Order: sequence, then structure tokens, then C-alpha cells
Amino acid sequence: MEPLKGSQRKYLRGEAHHLKPLVMIGTKGVTEQLLGSVDLALKDHELIKVKFGEFKESKEEIAAEIAKATKSEVVGLIGNIAIFYRPCPQTEKRKIKIPKVVSQ
Repeated sequence: MEPLKGSQRKYLRGEAHHLKPLVMIGTKGVTEQLLGSVDLALKDHELIKVKFGEFKESKEEIAAEIAKATKSEVVGLIGNIAIFYRPCPQTEKRKIKIPKVVSQ
């Protein structure tokens, strides 16, 4: 997956606005179960929110770790919620159509 441009991230943050967090990071932090839950949610939804119940002071590092482990991209961090995006590998099955960026 090629890195998202700023305008594409902004579009995805707008699309995620109405979503509820599907995964919550608790006292155990990043575990195999948490990564499995995030991976499954990304497979089903492509765009998800993850809420930080704990570890709020290191949310940037944890979000980057989750993104790397799930091969997704952090679209944004708003408050104690991280937004992740990973497109479906099959183009025809993608639920979210990201606008193309026209380079000048």
C-alpha cells in the first residue's frame, strides 16, 4: 500500500467521523488478542477507530506499533482515539473509494 497523501487522510478522517470505536486498548496494552481484533476489524470495515482507555501518554507510539503489525496506516489521532485504514486487497470489494490526488 502506498502512503496516503494529506488530502486523502483528511477525506478518511471525515469518513470516520460518525464511526464508533471498535477496539479499546485496556490495561494489558498491545497484545496478540488486541492485534487480532484490530486486524479482523480492518478486514471487515477497512476504516476503524481504536480508543485508548489506558496508555494515553504513549498513544502515538502504540498507534504506530499497531499500524506496523496490522499493515495499516494511521489516518489520525483525535483525543484518545486513533483512526486506522487498510484497503481491501481486492479492488472490486473495497467499501471506501479514496479520491485520487492529481499531481501538478
